[in-house]
Amino acid sequence: MEIHSRLARGDVYFHTVVVPEGYNIFDIAAAIEGAGLGKATDFVKVASGDTSLISDLAPQATSLEGFLFPNTYNFTRTQSMHDMAAEMVKQFRRVASEVGVNSEVERTVTLASIIEKETGVADERPEVASVYTNRLSKHIALQADPSVIYAELLQGTYGGALHHDDMHFKSLYNTYLHPGLPPGPIANPGKSSLEAAMHPAETQYLYFVSDGNGHHRFSSTLEEHNKNVAALRHATLTKQ
Repeated sequence: MEIHSRLARGDVYFHTVVVPEGYNIFDIAAAIEGAGLGKATDFVKVASGDTSLISDLAPQATSLEGFLFPNTYNFTRTQSMHDMAAEMVKQFRRVASEVGVNSEVERTVTLASIIEKETGVADERPEVASVYTNRLSKHIALQADPSVIYAELLQGTYGGALHHDDMHFKSLYNTYLHPGLPPGPIANPGKSSLEAAMHPAETQYLYFVSDGNGHHRFSSTLEEHNKNVAALRHATLTKQ
């Protein structure tokens, strides 16, 4: 009788998958596996190879990276990896439409993904966006560390920390070696990062560095930037 009642009510057991802002396809795959919905490798395969879900938005995209919108999802075991990815893309479309991402979609999402990985402070994102926008306009390499990490993740060689030699890692995603934006997003940005990419602050900033307290110090000249770096090193040594 209990089984009959549940069938009559249409009770379904959902598995919750939390996708925070800044997760990449590998992070999402791990979350899906952790929720008991299948193997991480199966999701990565779908997210890396099936771009039909975004072909109208990003015809040059080689994966769904950047278009799997951060959110809390409830999935069932009857849903395929493709179904789950489709739900995340559907949410991206909803938010993108809300904030007005209707042109240069690939550029906007790619820039937003870098902004997302560079700071977790929403108020700073327009300033971070201004740094990269200014660098792009002046044809200065972006030199974004998260892009190097992503390049190594794609090759399966990331060891959990960056070293000086990693800045020479051969990949189009390495923004130390290749000027301009990488070939595609390096993570899945949230709403505020998309907005920052579309509406960067008006500044002359070309550099920023952590202040050691979760925020960043911005500067317009290399001299000022070097002073900020020195201040960070001093603060780090003082804490030790």
